[in-house]
This record gives sequence, C-alpha cells and structure tokens, in this order.
Amino acid sequence: MHRFKDLEIWKYSREFCTDIYSITSTFPDFEKFGLTNQLRRASVSIPANIAEGCSRSSNKDFSRFLEIAIGSTYEVETHLLISCDLGFIKQDDLNTLVLKLDRIVKMTSKFRSTLF
Repeated sequence: MHRFKDLEIWKYSREFCTDIYSITSTFPDFEKFGLTNQLRRASVSIPANIAEGCSRSSNKDFSRFLEIAIGSTYEVETHLLISCDLGFIKQDDLNTLVLKLDRIVKMTSKFRSTLF
C-alpha cells in the first residue's frame, strides 16, 4: 500500500481541483447543474481515485484506479473544451488548464508504469 498524501500526483491533482472550482465559479448560474457540476465532479475524481487506489492490496488494483484517474482527466479536458466553445472560459485559461492536465496524465502514467 502507498500513502496517498505523499504522492506528488495526488498533491498536484488536488491543487488542480482548486483551479477548476475557481474557474467554474465564474460560469453562468444556469450552468450550475450542467458543466459546472460535471467539471467539479470529474476533477475531484482524479485525486479521489488515486487515494482510493492506494488502499488496494495489489499493484494491479492500484493501477486500475490510476487508469480511472487518467480517464477523468480526459473527461475534464472535454468539458473544458466545450466550456471554451461556449465562451465560459478564455482560450488562455483553457491552455493553462490543459497543460496541467497533461502533466497529471504524464505523472500518473509514469507512476503507474513503476507498479509492475
């Protein structure tokens, strides 16, 4: 078992959630139960799955949760792209967030490869 609070991928993805909460606070009120909710839930899923995976007794199980976390990054990216298309976020903000997502994917993939 791993200590999730010691993992850089968990720390960084947790910080990313703060970014998502901050940017979605500027979304229109009518998106409260749409993109705002989807983005927040998907971003929280990233560190949550990393943490949950740490509790598993095998590296294979842990790897599966890391895979789910990576899937959540792609879900977040899709929601961000749509949010930009709709004018809810600026292109510069989108670019910054996508770079952070790419870093999370790379860090998680690299860590995942060390489990076997």
